Order: sequence, then structure tokens, then C-alpha cells
Amino acid sequence: MTEFTPMSRKQMAARLAQDIPDGSTVNLGIGIPTLVADYIPEGREVMLHSENGILGMGPAPAPDAINPWLINAGKQHVTLLKGGSFFHQADSFAIIRGGHLDLCVLGAFEVAQNGDLANWATLDANMPPAVGGAMDLALGAKRSWVITEHTTREGAPKLVEHCAYPLTALGAVQRIYTNLAVIDVTERGFVLRDRVPGLSLEALQARTGAKLHIEEHADA
Repeated sequence: MTEFTPMSRKQMAARLAQDIPDGSTVNLGIGIPTLVADYIPEGREVMLHSENGILGMGPAPAPDAINPWLINAGKQHVTLLKGGSFFHQADSFAIIRGGHLDLCVLGAFEVAQNGDLANWATLDANMPPAVGGAMDLALGAKRSWVITEHTTREGAPKLVEHCAYPLTALGAVQRIYTNLAVIDVTERGFVLRDRVPGLSLEALQARTGAKLHIEEHADA
């Protein structure tokens, strides 16, 4: 059996950051998505937005350069790039709901093969539901990408035929970045674009709860 090494969360974030188009305005959701800010390629102009009222976030600050008053929506310390701005949360949601975001990057509990997203509540009574701005972001941004581990800690697939958890948005997701692969959501369903070295298609399919399609130009 061929050995493969899943990507770390930082590697996942770096992989996604490589695909963000130059000139994009992007919201990074709470959790793994916030790591993307640390890996925006040098020389690429990407304006990062946070729903608590920031536009122009930079990477995480060095431990000795933390501004305790400057945080993102996940209450993590951030930096502000030249030209960045602060504003009321109502104005921030006007940006989201007005369709002014090119892309949002969200975490997920499940993503269905038709792009349905479930990321705000599970059936676990010990995990309180917390929708935050996810519903607004998933539907308000021009594109929605998900970054998440490919399976749960118990090994259950997060990429499924139909979501079992409460839905955040219907048909909202266009692309998924996991620790094993990059997968597009299309009219055909899940289309494999990339996968970690050494991972066979059969092994990836066994960890996926819906059929994976392959196109000739995919890295297969």
C-alpha cells in the first residue's frame, strides 16, 4: 500500500491561498479559514474582510507586536495592512449582503455533492449551535469555498451525497479544500482537481461519502 501524508491545517491554508485570484476581496471564516491570511502570496493584492468590521487585514502579528484591540470575528489578534479600515458591524454586513465580496472561505461539518453546506450545528448536545455570519456569507459572496478535514475524527466522511446536519445554505459551495484533496462542486457532483502525493483514487473515494468524478485535465 502506497503511503501518503495528509496536509496539516497550515498546509491546507497555504494551498488554498495559492488559488485566490489577484484583486479579490475575501472573507475568512472562523477556524481553519483564518490561517489563510498568513499565506497570501507575496505581490498578490487580496483584501481580507472580517464581519466584525475590518477590511484590509494582514497576517497574524508576531507575539511581541500584538495590538489587543485589533481582533477578527474569531477573537484572534490580527494586523492591518496599509489602507485598511474599521467600520460598524452593520456596515460590514451590508458589504456581505450587498454582494461586494468576491469570495468567502468557510469551515464545514458537511458539504453535499450539490454544494449544500452544513457548518453551524450538529446533533451533539455538547456543541452549541453558532451560525454567526455563515448564512449571510455563504449566500452573499460571489463564490464560496470550504476548507475542512476530509473526514471526522471518527473517520466519517464530511463530503457526502446529502447533508444530515442542519443546512447553512443551499447549493452555495463551489470548491472544497481538505487535508487530502481539492475538489470542485459541479453539476456532475464532486470533481477531483488535486490530491496529496501517494494517495490513490480508490483510497480517497473510500474516505468520501459521494462519487468522485475525474476529468482529463485533473491531477489524477
